[in-house]
Amino acid sequence: MTDIYSGWTEVRAVRNKAQVWVFEALKEMRACLPFALLGIDSDNGSEFINHQLYRYCQGEQITFTRSRPYRKNDNCFVEQKNYTVVRRHIGYQRLEGEQEQAILNELYHYLRLYVNYFQPSMRLASKERIGAAVKKTYSPAETPYKKLGGSPHLTNGQKQILTREHEKLNPAELKRRIETLREKLLKTATRTRHKIAMPETPRSPWHESNNRFFNQKHLE
Repeated sequence: MTDIYSGWTEVRAVRNKAQVWVFEALKEMRACLPFALLGIDSDNGSEFINHQLYRYCQGEQITFTRSRPYRKNDNCFVEQKNYTVVRRHIGYQRLEGEQEQAILNELYHYLRLYVNYFQPSMRLASKERIGAAVKKTYSPAETPYKKLGGSPHLTNGQKQILTREHEKLNPAELKRRIETLREKLLKTATRTRHKIAMPETPRSPWHESNNRFFNQKHLE
């Protein structure tokens, strides 16, 4: 989940794309947001477009919209974070099983704090075409925490909670924890893949005799 205004990002690993796990993760992430959730704009997968989430949004007075079919760029903000937050820290290896999911979510706990409080980013403010060139102007780099601190949409109480949380954090310690969990996740994934690797199927005597027969015919 990515807030368009501030860039605040929440991440969770789910068992699979079944709506029950996605819905559970969404509620967990909502509870971690430092502001009220007013709207959800999802893609068109059935894990989002279902009666359960629709009824939840109606009951909680959350605006529920979706991107246009076959227009992936409609979700460009979250797709960008999919790379800068998830792929750059986790990589592209295949992960599966409850053990790896638990390690990944523990890693995400520290990663969300590191990214939201200490990782500044710039946003495109405007662009202008001058002949064949395009001139782009970016806003000053700010962390999501800093952006929310200057927002008129948050109450003083919400800003104070953010400030107290920020004062308790050490970016170097967060980075060390992230690196430790990354190594643990990689070792666990490698060990699991090694255990489940299928051994080579033994060849039957019938198979071997037929191979010798065909090889002999080929030589003749």
